[in-house]
Amino acid sequence: MSAKGAVNEIDREEDLRPLVVRRVIQVVLQAVVLWAVLFGFSGDLGWGWAWAYAGVGTLVLVVNLLVLPPEVVAERGRTRKQNVQQWDKVLGPVAGISMLVVPIVAGLERRYRWPPDMAPLAQVAGLVLIALGQALFTWGMVSNRFFSTAVRMQTERDHAVASGGPYRCVRHPGYVGYIVSQLATPVALGSVWAIIPAGLGALLVVVRTALEDRMLQRELPGYAEYSKRVRYRLLPGIW
Repeated sequence: MSAKGAVNEIDREEDLRPLVVRRVIQVVLQAVVLWAVLFGFSGDLGWGWAWAYAGVGTLVLVVNLLVLPPEVVAERGRTRKQNVQQWDKVLGPVAGISMLVVPIVAGLERRYRWPPDMAPLAQVAGLVLIALGQALFTWGMVSNRFFSTAVRMQTERDHAVASGGPYRCVRHPGYVGYIVSQLATPVALGSVWAIIPAGLGALLVVVRTALEDRMLQRELPGYAEYSKRVRYRLLPGIW
């Protein structure tokens, strides 16, 4: 690399730093709010499974901080994004609200001891599935430098098709990981009733996947050819 190229690279990293810091603060605050809601609605700071859930979440945050490319973190930290799809301006926040409803219901179920009970072994499996789902989500972010919080064409960043890593198997691996961890969360917390909002949230992600895939087919050069090689959006052999 030339001296000029090295200077430009340093300048680019300096420009990204505030966005990276902003995203880290965003994610930490989101986690704190989520856990505060969980313990607040349960009224039980001694809830062991909730602490285990928070522990897995903390581990995921630390791993992401260590492995994610700065440009991906910066993109996810931008509060003003260009070319966001109109439908995603509605669907994205609604999906976020559904994610918040899960700890509310789980907390209330813990507080009032709503039946039925869930087997501890199932809760352990739920924690494992959360970790695996988040690992796939992280792998998707590492493999796709255009992995954003909003559905948009990133023309200012020379948006291109991501086809490596888990994108060799399905076209939207990040959504797969999110759905798995979303559905596993109420199980890990021992909440049967919270499976309902978790399922509705997962359904919204499926809808978002279909709409985003349609947009990419229409607007992203090379995506139509990629979709012929990788036929399935979320689940190999099915869809």
